[in-house]
Amino acid sequence: MTIAGTHDGTLVAMSIAIAMFASYTALDLAGRIRASTGWIRRLWLSTAAVAMGGGIWAMHFVAMLAHSMPGMEVGYDVGLTMLSLLLAILVTGVAFAVMNRSEASGRRLAAAGLFMGLGVVVMHYMGMAAMRMTADLSYDRLWIGISVLIAIGAATTALWLASRNSRQIERAAAALVMGVAIAGMHFAGMRAAMFTGHSGAMEDGMASVGQTALALAVFAATFLILFLSLVAAMFDRRFASLAQREADALRKSEERFRSLYRGTPLPLHAFDQEGRIEQVSNTWLELMGYAREEVVGRPLINFLTEESARRFRQQDWPELIAKDVLDPREYRAVTKAGAFLDVVSAARVERDDEGAFIHVLGGLTDVTERKRAEEALRQAQKIEAIGQLTGGVAHDFNNLLAVVVGNLDLLRRRLPDDPRTRRLVESALEGAQRGAALTQRLLAFARRQDLRPEAVDVAQLVGGMADLLQRSIGPMVRVETRFPPELPPARVDAHQLEMAILNLAVNARDAMPEGGLLEIGATAEQLGEGNAAGLLPGPYLRVVLTDHGAGMDEATLARATEPFFTTKGVGKGTGLGLSMVHGLAAQSGGRLLIRSQPGAGTTVSLYLPATITPRASVGPTPALLADVGEPRRVLVVDDDPLVLANTADLLEDMGHSVRRASSGPDALDQLARDAEIDLVVTDQLMPGMTGSQLARRIRTAAPEIQVLIVSGFAELEESEAGNYPMLRKPFDREALAQALFRLRHPATVVPFRRVGSA
Repeated sequence: MTIAGTHDGTLVAMSIAIAMFASYTALDLAGRIRASTGWIRRLWLSTAAVAMGGGIWAMHFVAMLAHSMPGMEVGYDVGLTMLSLLLAILVTGVAFAVMNRSEASGRRLAAAGLFMGLGVVVMHYMGMAAMRMTADLSYDRLWIGISVLIAIGAATTALWLASRNSRQIERAAAALVMGVAIAGMHFAGMRAAMFTGHSGAMEDGMASVGQTALALAVFAATFLILFLSLVAAMFDRRFASLAQREADALRKSEERFRSLYRGTPLPLHAFDQEGRIEQVSNTWLELMGYAREEVVGRPLINFLTEESARRFRQQDWPELIAKDVLDPREYRAVTKAGAFLDVVSAARVERDDEGAFIHVLGGLTDVTERKRAEEALRQAQKIEAIGQLTGGVAHDFNNLLAVVVGNLDLLRRRLPDDPRTRRLVESALEGAQRGAALTQRLLAFARRQDLRPEAVDVAQLVGGMADLLQRSIGPMVRVETRFPPELPPARVDAHQLEMAILNLAVNARDAMPEGGLLEIGATAEQLGEGNAAGLLPGPYLRVVLTDHGAGMDEATLARATEPFFTTKGVGKGTGLGLSMVHGLAAQSGGRLLIRSQPGAGTTVSLYLPATITPRASVGPTPALLADVGEPRRVLVVDDDPLVLANTADLLEDMGHSVRRASSGPDALDQLARDAEIDLVVTDQLMPGMTGSQLARRIRTAAPEIQVLIVSGFAELEESEAGNYPMLRKPFDREALAQALFRLRHPATVVPFRRVGSA
């Protein structure tokens, strides 16, 4: 006969509570699965499977214990019962694994839900089969179908909820629904079961005390396991939150570092262990001319010249990896535009606490301009050394020419009236005077003093340096001069103007390597307000040099007057020529203008203030000076015996009484012994005491004694130049006579003034 069973309400409530708690725990643990990776992920997957599968089984087993039949004692097959537990855990774990393997989809959810639902149904009926009682068990197919549908629906819903990120209140609501659904599946399955008792059945109606105790034990164990799982998930979530917070802080710190790194004004870079660029600063990109995506991931050697790249790869990089530091090394870098840069790079390997490689930090320092300046300085030092050497040689040569000119002049006066002999002496004297003119230019090249502007006849100056110009620019360049008559003089330092014209001529020669025409001319111009030259209104002399050479483009023309800028090769130019001309024009109150086009030649216009010539007071004509003046007692001072003898001979020839001294101290001794000396003619450059120092001593001790200083050129300091009369070497008898005349009769000179000035 069919036996109708009853359920213990307390145990039924306990089973439903297990289902809800297990559902909540499984949903909570599913979140840890998504937040984990590696073996931690697999551990949380197993824990969720145990929580969900074991919870479903515990709910099923407690609900089975809640069911009792009158007069019948029920036992359970331990093997089948344990197998049903393992089956529940297994199918739940597989379903969770399928859903967490990749992005969840509807098809994957349906398959996993079907698999888990059927597995739970099998677990349920395997548990029913494990019952041992004095009755036969059969099933109602309709209720079996209902239980299967409920199981599949509940499993699919559970998997869908587990794949979502939900808040705690959502998980609690879902657990409530899931618990009721799981319980509903179980009790639908129990509704399908029909029990037919055997004879001799017991007459007792309620669940035994043993069943109740077993149910309580399973309930307590299940809740303890689920509670510990929740506690573990809570701690893991807390640790993960702290780790995430630290990771966020680290990420923000790295972002700030990356932002600072990229925004630093220094050209910095970072390499990986293979030497590939990981990070570069914006300044680095600006220096090299690249975009960031064109640089990151490429090795540094891609941006170096072949020689520098080979040295970096074969020597410097192995040294850096071995020593963790690389001292500053020089390389040649190539920008995106193809320009070459001289750079200095240093680097350091960054390692973590365990010594593992992190990256290489380094940077580039552009020293291109510094190296150019150093090269220009070396060139300038060479020029200075040449100037000093030239000055020394020219000074000695000037002394020799003074002897030659003086003696030739004396010889010419003592020659018989023989035209041929006189012509030979005149030729020798002219050659010596040309040598003296060349020596003056060499001394002008070597001098170091401020500008001394004076009224200069530019046409006469250019004509006088024609030989020097032709020798400097060579026979391939033809020089034509165009100077109109009645050209006003320019207010400028004559010798600096010579150097400026010479520099401009040499530049023109370099612009015409195959030869050509150089035109030199000048015009007088009256500039008004707002003139193109940007000068003050007034009269100016415009000196123009025009060549028909290669010309300059706009970029070169814009930098043409910069100090040390040159387009010539190494050793072929200092970059100081045009800057010197520019400085001369500015200091003289004028302006340098350059007009040029590639292939059309260059025109240089040098604007200089125009002046009128100074007017000196009228004195005796040079022809009469040789015999003017009474004989004087003269002390001649010079450290060069030849010059000393020549000067003394010229003075004696003029009728003066001469005594000789070889140095400044010697002259002072003679002056102390002989009070009758009324004139001292002294050389300027002498060892121990210069001529100006001797003159100061004489002026202090005997101010009535006149002093005439004989100098090559620019040997007096600026503060002393106007204090003493001076005679320039080399000189002849006539020049010496003029100097002595000016000592007796000082001339009044009207200073020059600008044309048109008041």
